[in-house]
Order: sequence, then C-alpha cells, then structure tokens
Amino acid sequence: MGTTTTIYGWCSSSSSFSHQKMKIGSQIENGFSRSKSKSRTRVACSKAGDGGEERVCLKRRTAVVSGISLISSAVWGFSGGEGVAVVTQGLLAGRIPGLSEPDEQGWRTYRRPDEKSGGHGVGWSPIIPYSFSVPQEWEEVPVSIADLGGTEIDLRFANSKQGRLFVIVAPVLRFADNLGDDAKLELIGPPDKVISAFGPEVIGENVEGKVLRTEVAEYSGRTYYQFELEPPHVLITATAAGNRLYLFSVTANGLQWKRHYKDLKKIAESFRVV
Repeated sequence: MGTTTTIYGWCSSSSSFSHQKMKIGSQIENGFSRSKSKSRTRVACSKAGDGGEERVCLKRRTAVVSGISLISSAVWGFSGGEGVAVVTQGLLAGRIPGLSEPDEQGWRTYRRPDEKSGGHGVGWSPIIPYSFSVPQEWEEVPVSIADLGGTEIDLRFANSKQGRLFVIVAPVLRFADNLGDDAKLELIGPPDKVISAFGPEVIGENVEGKVLRTEVAEYSGRTYYQFELEPPHVLITATAAGNRLYLFSVTANGLQWKRHYKDLKKIAESFRVV
C-alpha cells in the first residue's frame, strides 16, 4: 500500500512569494520502502517571478529503509547561491552525547562534553565541565528557555519512574563583582546565603522553613554545599568554578521519593565540577 507525504515549500523573489506544494509517493514492498522512480533523481522547480529570473528547486532522492518506513523530524533549510531547499535530520542543537557505558552496578556517568556550546553573556569564559552519575534508565531531555531557571539551565535528565534533574549555571556576578574568574563557594557566602538566594530558582518559591538538611563537603580541593528540601522533595548540590555558580537539582514526586530516595541521594552527591 502506498504512502504519500505532503511537503510545503515557499520560494521568493524580490517582488512576490509563490506557494509550492509537492507530493512525494513511496511504495512499501517486502519490508522495504521503494521510490516509484527507483534510481532516478527528480527535480521540481517553480518560477519565483513573472520573468522567471529566479527559481527554487526541491530535489528528491530515493531512500531504502529496512522494515516499516519511519519519518522522523525534518528541517527545511536553504543553501547559498542556487537556493536549493534541503531536508535534513540530526541531533537537536546543543545536544551532544556525554554518557558513559553502564558500570557493573548499571550506573552511567555523564560528563559535559568540551564541544558543547554554552555560556551566558558576552565575554564569559567557556563552561568548566561537570559530571554526575545516574542509573542507566535515565536519559537527557531537551531544555527549554521557558523552563523555570530560563537560559541558565544547562542540562536536564529524567526517568518517568524515578525522578528528574537539572543543572543551573549562573554568573557569580549576581552575588558580588569582586570574586574574579576563579570564584570559591565559601567566598560567595555560607550555605544559608546561597540556598536563600538561589533556592527559589530551583523550586519556584521561597525556601524558608523548607531546608531539612545542610552539609558541607570537599572534593579535590573544591567546596560543595548539599541541601535537602521538603516540600517539594528536592536535593540540591552547589559549588563554584571559574566565574560561575553551579546548582545541581534532583527532584521527585512523593511516590518516587519514597521508592528511590537512596538512588536520588546518590545522584545528587555524585555531582562534581571537573
């Protein structure tokens, strides 16, 4: 049985826009998707202006897909000079894999890739990589600038049965302008000052009366503040590096918290700036 995909394209000239609609048909036979034209490449063109000086062309090439043909996201783009519309597929912008293979306990370590883009504001240094460990069922999820924390959220992970986490990377200038480019967490302030200032960005409300536990730890000469808040159920690890403050938040609903608290705490305490 044939399948038909309708693709809409727009082509323009200096004085008008024309709307082009193209239908691409494919035929599924013996578990393979075969183009009716098989090996030929078809080019459909439409004139952008009455004089026909400019043309926009859409090229279609055949594709062979094993099993049932599955169409994922396609993004329209235009290349230079000739204005050829191109259908492309690939990773979401900024999404570079950073997970290791599972260890003997089934946990994976995420390390922020050096190649990953990021940074808040002109002139800021590159983000110093960080790492943490999660059970192998956890996966990275897209970050939206509409999320709580806005553009300062650098990463999100989640598992529907266990909980979710995110990393906020914020400039230390929000605290003081004399901390330099190698800020120390203890110079930013004591734990209560840090959680009072940044806790609301994590839970969306004032943290007064919600901090159940506060601990101070040191790893490889770097100080970390660790907090447990309730309600909501959330674990926060904070540290500073370069000219930024790092906030690592692990949260869950009531049932997830009850069933997976030990693992959630292990995730929160695994956070390191490397």
